[in-house]
Amino acid sequence: MIGILGKKLGMTQIFTGDGKMIPVTVIEAGPCSVIQIKTLDKDGYEAVKVGFEEIRKEIKVNKPMAGVFKKSGVKPHRILKEFPMGDLKVGDIVTVERFNKGDNVSVIGISKGKGFQGVIKRHHFAGGPASHGSMFYRAPGSIGASSFPSRVWKNQGLPGHMGSERVTAKNLTIVEVKPDQNVLLIKGAVPGASGTYVEIRKKD
Repeated sequence: MIGILGKKLGMTQIFTGDGKMIPVTVIEAGPCSVIQIKTLDKDGYEAVKVGFEEIRKEIKVNKPMAGVFKKSGVKPHRILKEFPMGDLKVGDIVTVERFNKGDNVSVIGISKGKGFQGVIKRHHFAGGPASHGSMFYRAPGSIGASSFPSRVWKNQGLPGHMGSERVTAKNLTIVEVKPDQNVLLIKGAVPGASGTYVEIRKKD
């Protein structure tokens, strides 16, 4: 697995040589510093912890993490994630050069928050007739289960908080890699609003 952290900058479009338009998401990916190496003997699993976006004021880092950064000799970073990459050591830098045009990647992010929503927007209920005083236009309707089981079933579609969830968009294609700008152009949309942090993973 090859992974990198980045920030979603927004969407744009590019044109191919034959005039086709491709919608792409622009992601500032890396450079990410290797903070810690997890080993099977010490931690019970193998992984590499990388950091993205340095923190200018070290006072914002809590004491346990300050000790981790001090031990590794790497400046404090804002975002930390673990990836199962085995060919790195503490202090290495992970850049977009590990990715190539045409690679299929998975992008993980936090979806846009939409607040408290009803069943029509949240679960795509059809609703009822809007005229003749039906009073059943956007309501969820009856959720009773009669005498058995005398309760509401689990996972019943109801109004509630929508969005702000961890979402993985799989099998997205990298259209262009710009190492000089630390930028990846990925075909299609990825989870989250502009300015949010994302994980980009591909199978090696």
